[in-house]
This record gives sequence, structure tokens and C-alpha cells, in this order.
Amino acid sequence: MPTQKLVFLLCLLISFFSTPSLALSVAGGSLCSDSVFPNNRVFASCTDLPNLDSFLHWTYTPSSSTIHIAYRHGQVSSSSWVAWGINPTSKGMIGTQAIVAYPRPDGTVAVFTSPVDSYGTQLREGNLTFPVSDLSAMFMDNEMVIFATIELPENTTSVNHVWQDGPISGDNLGMHGVSGNHLQSMGNLNLSSGQAFGSHGGNSKTKLKIAHGVLNAVSWGIMMPLGFMAARYLKALGPRADPLWFYTHVSLQLSGYFLGMAGGATGLVLGGMSSGNHHPCHMGIGSTLFALGLLQISALFLRPAKDHKHRHIWNWFHHLTGYLVLVLSLVNIWVGFTILKPAKGWMIGYGSISGAIMLTLLILEVWKKMTRDGKISGAQVNATPTSAENKV
Repeated sequence: MPTQKLVFLLCLLISFFSTPSLALSVAGGSLCSDSVFPNNRVFASCTDLPNLDSFLHWTYTPSSSTIHIAYRHGQVSSSSWVAWGINPTSKGMIGTQAIVAYPRPDGTVAVFTSPVDSYGTQLREGNLTFPVSDLSAMFMDNEMVIFATIELPENTTSVNHVWQDGPISGDNLGMHGVSGNHLQSMGNLNLSSGQAFGSHGGNSKTKLKIAHGVLNAVSWGIMMPLGFMAARYLKALGPRADPLWFYTHVSLQLSGYFLGMAGGATGLVLGGMSSGNHHPCHMGIGSTLFALGLLQISALFLRPAKDHKHRHIWNWFHHLTGYLVLVLSLVNIWVGFTILKPAKGWMIGYGSISGAIMLTLLILEVWKKMTRDGKISGAQVNATPTSAENKV
């Protein structure tokens, strides 16, 4: 077997077996700690709640036994209500002292308190067992945010909390779902430590979200462009970069593809955990990327000889597919950001890396053109086929 194909298979095995460990290593952190609220509101603690695309920000002041909260609930339509509340007597729904909000047809937001005393509650407005002040809510970009200040009994160190959503018709609030995530949307807040625990595993969904975002951003958004740059610009150096450009190109593309597979797998798991929340555009682009990546890998073994009469067709296919992968990868990463709504630090970090890659691409493209035009020396753009090309 030719040496190049042995190297290719070795890279394939290394990429495949290294993917699971990297997927586990990035599964940590928080997605909501840098969220920005109106009037420069800042909260000491934040948690990505494990169900119903919800986040809770809070600050607890022991001296006054008050808790200031901002409850965020994503994927909310204009015909849905959301609620968050504290249950001072048990861990379930009955006894919950809830705050309810929903968007009105005129663009305003209704927000009120509602004690839950039975499973047949219609969430009517009423007083809670503890004082609530500074109550407000905002609805924007399919996300509802509830703000409130709650006065708890003295020496409270933890509270049980519940969150829900459901349909609404006019001013009539319908029953929430009675299966899946709707039955698991409850947990415990440790006010002294600032930690939150869900009813089923707590932050497992948060870890999956982070793993999904990081794996896909690194694979499709960083490694794939770097692999493209290795083939386009290292190769332009001529024989002195042979076969370095080929090994670098193959290693980066294969590693990126298998990391992307791991990222896609976490996305499928997240989809199964978030019943009712589907993102056909994001999933469609992701599926297309996997198919194009598989075609690129297969094409390496099917590449005709350099002097074959149909080699130009293969080149056209390989280059066009590669460009399409780069464009779709960039688009889908930012579509994913709009879905996950991570902290701004994640977006700024990836945006900075992506911008640096694009700037480097521009500089190298100018360098390549100038060397091709003979204005500077150093590259061999029109050189004869390298040994790496001829051996494959």
C-alpha cells in the first residue's frame, strides 16, 4: 500500500479514538453567567436549568432574607405562558408560590403572582405566602424574562423551586404538558453556596450543551479552515513543504470531521432531551456537512492520477465541496449560537478566533497572488506536481 494511504489510515484511527476523550474534556462550565439585563442588573449566581430551556439568575442577601431573581425561559411563542415559583412545603407542584408571565396581543407582558393549591389550577392571580416586590417581565426574541424580589423566612438556606410553560388562548392559561421535561422541571436552590440542583441529574444538560457547542466550533469552525489553509498555502511553498502540507491537511480535516461527529451526536441527545423544540435549519445544515465531509474522505481514495483525463473533474468537485463546507460551517455555528444563547464570552471568544483566521486567510491570499505575479519571491504556485500528490 502506498505510504500516503498508510498515513491517511493512521490519521483516521487517531482521530476516531481521540474524539470521545475530547468530548468529555470540554463538557463543563456555564452558559449563562455573562448574560446582560436591562438597567445593568447583575446577579451573583446563575444556573442553566436542566429542562425547558430555562435559566435562573439570583442574588441572595442573608441579612434581609431576600432573593433577587431573573428567570429566563427560551423558545417561548406569543401564545405561551411561563411560570417560576418556590415551593416552601414540598418538592412538587402543589404548594408552589408561582410568578406567571405571558405576552399580550398588544405587545405588553402580563405578569402576576399565583399560588398553586391543586393540580387543576388555572393560575389565577393571587397573593403568595411571602412578600414579592419589584415584579416585572419582558418578552423579546422568543424569550421571556421574569424579574422579582422575594422576601423569604429568616435563616432560609435552601428552597425548592419549580418552572413550567404551557399554551394560552386569549387570557385563558391552558394546562402544561404532563410528560417528559414538564414532569422534571423542578429542583433545589442552595442559597448559601449559590448552587442549583435539578430533579434528574442537575447540570447534565448544561454539560451537553457546552460539549455540543465547543466540539462543533472547534471542528467545523477552526480545524476545517486550518486544514484548508494548509493545503492552499503550505502547498504553494513547493517541494520544500512536501509532504508536510499533505500530512497537515489530512490530519486537520480528519480530526475535525470526527470531532464534528461527536458534536453532532451530542446535538441529537440534546434534541431528545428537549421534546417539542426542533431546529430544522440547524439540523439540516449539520446533516449536509456530515454528508459532504464523508464525500471528501471517500474522494481521497477515488482520486484519479494527475495525468488522468478526468482529473480536472475531481479537482473541481474537491475544491467546490471544500468551499461549501467552510461556508456552511460558519453559518451553522452562528445559527447554533442563536439557539443555545450562550454567555457573550463564548461568542466573543469564537468570533475573535474566527476573525483572526479570516484575516490570516486574506493576508496569505494577497501573498500568494503577489508571488504568482512575480512581485515577491517565496512561493511556487504553478510548480509541477509534488511527490505527495503523485503518490496518492
